[in-house]
Parts: sequence; structure tokens; C-alpha cells
Amino acid sequence: MKRALVLTIVFVLLAGLTGGLAWFHFVFKPEMIRGIIAQSPQPVSAVAVGEAKEEEWLPRAPAIGTFRAAQGVDVAPQLGGVIVEIAFESGQNAKQGDALVQLDDKVEQADLKANLATLRNAELALERQRALVGSAATTKANLDAATAARDQASAQVDRTRALISQKKIVAPFAGRLGLRRVDVGQYVSPGTALVTLQQLDPMFIDFPMPEQRLGDLKVGQAVEVEVDAYPGETFRGKIGSIDARVSAETRNVLVRGEIANNEQKLRPGMFGNVSVLVGAARNVVAVPRTAVSFSLYGDSVYVVVPDGDALKAERRFVRTGDTRGESVAISEGLKPGERVVTEGQIRLQPGARVKIGTGALAGAPGVLPRE
Repeated sequence: MKRALVLTIVFVLLAGLTGGLAWFHFVFKPEMIRGIIAQSPQPVSAVAVGEAKEEEWLPRAPAIGTFRAAQGVDVAPQLGGVIVEIAFESGQNAKQGDALVQLDDKVEQADLKANLATLRNAELALERQRALVGSAATTKANLDAATAARDQASAQVDRTRALISQKKIVAPFAGRLGLRRVDVGQYVSPGTALVTLQQLDPMFIDFPMPEQRLGDLKVGQAVEVEVDAYPGETFRGKIGSIDARVSAETRNVLVRGEIANNEQKLRPGMFGNVSVLVGAARNVVAVPRTAVSFSLYGDSVYVVVPDGDALKAERRFVRTGDTRGESVAISEGLKPGERVVTEGQIRLQPGARVKIGTGALAGAPGVLPRE
């Protein structure tokens, strides 16, 4: 009995000691740490802020397009031959009909002289047959044969002149010439590209649009295009035509815009960010793009709100809309006039105390990627 009593007392003591240690580690110690943290001053983060503003935006349908010339060809000869003259410089403007390249046509010029002599002889023979027919000294068949011989000789002259004209390559339309690809003395075969010729005003830009937008698109709608070569500059035009079919592979319809290019800044093959203006203007709440944190779990912003005599950052999930330059439209989650953190949010946690600073607090934002 005495041994059992001792074991019971030892067990009770061990259980009490274990419970006391557990209470100290899981109840008393966390409360003590929270109290110390509560009494300690919270760090204040310096941030830059921007104001959510109500603006009037035109609805836009974005797309990515490629510029092409209104007319563009690789100038090539129809006949082979040796180049004897190049009458242009790389990069110059050419008018329709301007001579570009002359191929050796000495053989054709000689053939032309022979054919002209044959034609004169055939015309004289025809005149004699007409005189003889009038005096009944020959038959109608001889007259017909002389007429056919004259026509055949005339056709040979026309053919030779056509060959000579094909040896002189001219600009088929007005435009700007590219780089010269051949040299004097070089033999070129039919179809060899001599130089490219591009009509640069106006310019076309072809871009795909999803079939869901087909009902919003009309010929004549305004189009705005931005290119990387000229940051901050907008080129304006209109929709010139819409393809007659929707691609079965991509479910997109191809749209062609027409852009004035008086200064010839745009070139075929350039990449362009296209915005088609669709619908009437509407009011939106806009904030700087740097204020929005984009993630798979949702887009959010930090809103600066009063916290007694101080300020704190409140994280708020929002629904974003269209993008205009460095601004983003917010369709849900913000009201006009609220202040959002534009720099320094990477250091923030929900409820963190903040102060409004000036300058590039989180590093000036670089060039933002286009969407």
C-alpha cells in the first residue's frame, strides 16, 4: 500500500510539472511576446501614393498588328540579260515609270532593224498588189497573201519592240526603293530580285481580332497605333477592310487598318500595338499601373487610410479593366479620391503603418511591358 501511494504521488507531481511547462510555452510565453510587441513602436514604411481619379475613357479593343505597304514588290526582270546601267540609288524615292535598270539589248535592236526592213518590203509588195488588182492584172488571192505578209512583218516589229522595252526595267508605281541587290555587268535571270519598291503612304496594318468582337467592328472605325520605334507617339487611322471569313484554327478575323504616313516614319514589317475605338465614352476610376499588384490569386492595391493620428496601408482586391499608357481602369474595389500606394508596396503587409514620402522610394519604374 505504501509503495502504491508513493507511485501515485510521483505520477501527480510529474503530471503537474508537465502541465505547467505546457502552459508556460503555449499560453504564458505567447501572451508575453504579444504584449512586448504591442508596447514596441511599429516600424513606419515610407511610400509614394497616387490618387484614384475618375476619367472619361473610350472603350478600346486591343490587338497586335504588323505593318505592310499599300503596294510593295521586288522589282525583277521578265527576261534574262547582262546589266549595262543602274539608274537609281539605294533608298531614293521613285516615280511611276522611272528607269531603274537597263539590260543589254543590242541583239534585240539589231533584230528590230531587220524586222523594220522586212516590214517596209512587205508594205511595198502590198501596194503593188493593190495596184495590180485595180487593173485586173493579179488575183485577189495574191493580194490577201501580200496583206498577210505585211501583218506578219508588223507583228515581228511589235514583238521585238516589246522585248526591247522589257530589257528596260522601270518603276511600276511611285514609292521608295530599298537596297540595290545587283551590280553593273552582272547577269540576271528572269525573276531575279533587283531592288524592293514600297509605297509608304498610306500604310496598312493587319491585325487579328477575336470573333466575339466581330459585331463591334465596322469599316471606318477609328484606329490608334503605337510603335516601339517612336515612344509616346500615336499614329491614327481607320479600319479599311475586314476579312470575309473567320479563321477556323484561331477563331480570329483579320482586320486591315489604314494609317496616314506622310513623314514615312512607318515601314513595312514593323510591329504595332493597335487600339480600335469601339462604343461611346464612359467614366472609369483610373490609377497608375505601378499601384496594381497582378497575381494568379487576384489583382490588389494598397490603399492608404487614416489610423488615429497615423496612416496605415489596407490591402484591397480589385477588378481591373482597360489599360491606357501608364494608367489602369478599376471597375470594382476603389472609389474616386482614394489614395493608393504606387511605390514601396513590396515592403508592406496588410495593416502596416506608412508615411507618405517623395521621390523614387522603391526605385523608379522602368519601361513597362506591353499587353
